[in-house]
Amino acid sequence: MITLEMMPPLMFGGLILAMLIGFPVAFTLAALGLSFGFLSIYLGFFDLNFLQAIPGRIFGSVLSNELLLAIPFFTFMGSVLERCGLAEDMLDSMGQLFGPVRGGLGYSVIIVGFILGAITGTVAAQVIAMALISMPVMLRYGYNTRYITGVLAASGTITQLVPPSLVLIVMADQLGKSVGDMYLGAWGPSIMQIVLFAGYTFFLGIFLPHHVPAVPKEARTLTGWALWKKCLMGIIPSAVLIFVVLGTMMLGLATPTEAGAMGAIGAIVLAAIHHKDLSDKGHKMLLLGIAATGVAVIVGMLLGEGKVLKLTFAVLYLAVVWLCLEAVRIPDLRDLIKQGYESTMRLSTMVVFILIGSTCFSVVFLGVSGGVWLEHHLTSIPGGVWGFLIFINLFIFFLAFFLDFFEIAFIILPMVAPIAQKVLAPVVGPDAALIWFGVMICVNVQTSFLHPPFGFALFYLRGVAPKEVKSSDIYWGALPWIGLQAAMVAIVIAFPSVVTGLLDKPLDVDLSKVKIEVPQIELPPLDFGGPKQ
Repeated sequence: MITLEMMPPLMFGGLILAMLIGFPVAFTLAALGLSFGFLSIYLGFFDLNFLQAIPGRIFGSVLSNELLLAIPFFTFMGSVLERCGLAEDMLDSMGQLFGPVRGGLGYSVIIVGFILGAITGTVAAQVIAMALISMPVMLRYGYNTRYITGVLAASGTITQLVPPSLVLIVMADQLGKSVGDMYLGAWGPSIMQIVLFAGYTFFLGIFLPHHVPAVPKEARTLTGWALWKKCLMGIIPSAVLIFVVLGTMMLGLATPTEAGAMGAIGAIVLAAIHHKDLSDKGHKMLLLGIAATGVAVIVGMLLGEGKVLKLTFAVLYLAVVWLCLEAVRIPDLRDLIKQGYESTMRLSTMVVFILIGSTCFSVVFLGVSGGVWLEHHLTSIPGGVWGFLIFINLFIFFLAFFLDFFEIAFIILPMVAPIAQKVLAPVVGPDAALIWFGVMICVNVQTSFLHPPFGFALFYLRGVAPKEVKSSDIYWGALPWIGLQAAMVAIVIAFPSVVTGLLDKPLDVDLSKVKIEVPQIELPPLDFGGPKQ
């Protein structure tokens, strides 16, 4: 006879078994949830009315969740920017800038990966684009094959951690925290991760210089101002777009959905600017828009809101609309935008179906006291807080061999988040506990794209790498970078301030001593006399 105590481990074991079989996750979750739900009704653990919570949560927490509206916008932005030629220009200019240094091409890949991560938020096309552009050049100049494959894959996966990463948006939604706080928490680890990658390249240049040679002088075609101009032409528009998306969100000027919408429009404008077929009128409208932006900033600082400020914004909007129309006019960009719509539709649909399936599973899992069962086992792990963190990170590291980050976020996080809040609050405070936990998991989930045998970044590289690059080189090349990402997880665990340092500190106020004094206002006496004759 199946007892209530047996239901949570049976559901959890059934989930792991179904994942190993490889059936689509969304349908697996829904089937398991409904099957165990009807079994629980039959065994009398709850009645049929309990399952009414499933459609209630689907319509109340999934389909009407405004935060999830940001996902299509950021996906579309990334799809457009990855194909518009921005990566090619930046990799070429950065490669020539760092070329004289040992490991210079590696540094350029790391830096461009970081910048692209901050404006795209997706992995697949970024890894493919950088591999198509940089791999032949690095092979030509004698770079070690395993270093090439490792740095390309790892620099593509850093976009999982760098804001405005889709992973961070999903984490914030599942943990019930603000996206802005999650972004602030992720900046420290993302920059430190880049430093680790660059440090590894630096030490290779010292101890194994033949693995990362400098680019010969005759191969550097740009020097002086021409080189710096090309670098700035890639960096400045990207920095503007990063501010439009992240700056407005962190300053409280826009919600994540509004920032994503501005980013989607900005991506189209950036694609139009970079295209060789942009018309003369388009260039003039670009200059007019830049001038209007500068005037708006000055007027806003000196005069504040007024008709002049509104006029400058009207000119800026006109320039943006004109450049969007230019993008539609150019056949290449029109096809690019269409492909962006298609990839956005596919990803958004996948996310919604996984959310629906995970809702079915989690409602039934909680209904059979799965939360109590999970809390009992996780809080009884030896080592207290640190034992809990080490176990959870190892568990998610091995889950990432078989699941991608969406599945981990929608299945695992809702179950462990309440426990993490309870366990971690004494260390960093209740407000920062889940931010620390979420960023930590995000750093960990990076490895899901790298570790053999199912790392998707390795599959992407295998698809575009030339025949002389062996699959064994791709797999072995990823291992040192997985170690660097694991070291980053250890740093985040050992030093929570890496995540919490930029967060707003909670006010230390003794509420028992707060006094509110309301000033007394003397009113004229009421006249209740009769009507005057």
